[in-house]
Amino acid sequence: VVFIAGSPTEPEAIIQFDFSSGELKKLRCSSEIRISKNYLSIPQNIDFQTEQGNTAYAFFYPPKNGKYRAPAKDRPPLLVVSHGGPTGSTSTMLNLNTQYWTSRGIGVLDVNYGGSTGYGRDYRQRLNGQWGIVDVDDCVNGAKHLVQKGLVDENMVAIRGNSAGGYTTLAALTFRDTFNAGASYYGISDLEALAKETHKFESRYLDNLIAPYPEKRDRYQQRSPIHHVHLLSHPIIFFQGLEDEVVPPNQSEKMFKSLLKKGLPTAYVSFEGEEHGFRRAETIKRSLEGEYYFYSKIFNFKPAESIEELQIENLDQ
Repeated sequence: VVFIAGSPTEPEAIIQFDFSSGELKKLRCSSEIRISKNYLSIPQNIDFQTEQGNTAYAFFYPPKNGKYRAPAKDRPPLLVVSHGGPTGSTSTMLNLNTQYWTSRGIGVLDVNYGGSTGYGRDYRQRLNGQWGIVDVDDCVNGAKHLVQKGLVDENMVAIRGNSAGGYTTLAALTFRDTFNAGASYYGISDLEALAKETHKFESRYLDNLIAPYPEKRDRYQQRSPIHHVHLLSHPIIFFQGLEDEVVPPNQSEKMFKSLLKKGLPTAYVSFEGEEHGFRRAETIKRSLEGEYYFYSKIFNFKPAESIEELQIENLDQ
C-alpha cells in the first residue's frame, strides 16, 4: 500500500508499506529540510470543556528551544490558531510555521473546534448554522483552559487564522474579550459580501454554515465583524493578497480603517501578485516576521533576532 503520512518530527511524505515484509519505504518527501529535534516542540493532545457541556479538542505545542530555558516562574505568551475550512481540521504533522513560534518562546494552541473533521459526524455537525459561534467559543475556551492550568500568560494571548480561520479570529476579537491581539490572513469580515462575491465552488456553502441567503440576511449581518467594530478593543494586524478573488482585499481594508479610526494599534500588509493563500517564499517570510514583530511591540518583548520593522499605526496611543 502507498499512502501519504508524516509525524510531529517528520514532514509529509509518500510512504510505501510492504505487508509481506513489514518494511516501510519513503518514496518522496515534501521537504528536504532537516531540523534538530532540540528545536521541535512535540504537540500534546488536549481536550477541554466548552459551551453547552460539550468537549472540544486541540493540540498544544509548548515553547521549545534547545539553547534556552525560561525562568521557572515565567509563563509564555500563547498563540491560538483557528484553522481554515472551516470544516477542515489541523493535525500533528510537522508544521514549520508552528515551530517558528515555539522556538521563539511562544506556545501554540492549534484548535480543532466544533465542525472540524476527524471526530465523528456529530462533532462535524456542531458547526451547522453556528459558524461564528461554536468555533469562536472553542478557541476562547481552549485559551482559558491553558490559562487556568497556569501554562501560559493570560496577558499575552493572541489568535491568528487565515481565510475562514481569519473570520474566526476576527469574530473572536470582536465578540469576545479573551484575546489581547490577533492576526488575520485574508480573513472574512463581511459574511454577506462573501455570500455575494465568492467563487462558484463555494457559492452555497454558507447556507449550511449560517443560513440560506438572502432569506436570513440579518443573521449574516449579526455575525459579521465589520458591522460591530464598536466592540473592538484590541490590536489586529492584517495580511492580504491583492489578487485574492475568494476574499477580496476590501474586506481586510475596511477592518483596518475601522481600527485606525478607533485609535487601536493596527497594521495592514498587502502583497502584489498573491491570491488566496500565499505562495511566494518572500511573502511567507515577510508575513511571519511581520506578525512576530507586531506581537513584540504589543506585548513589549524584544525579538531574539533582527527582523525587518513594519509600520504599526496608533502604536503610541
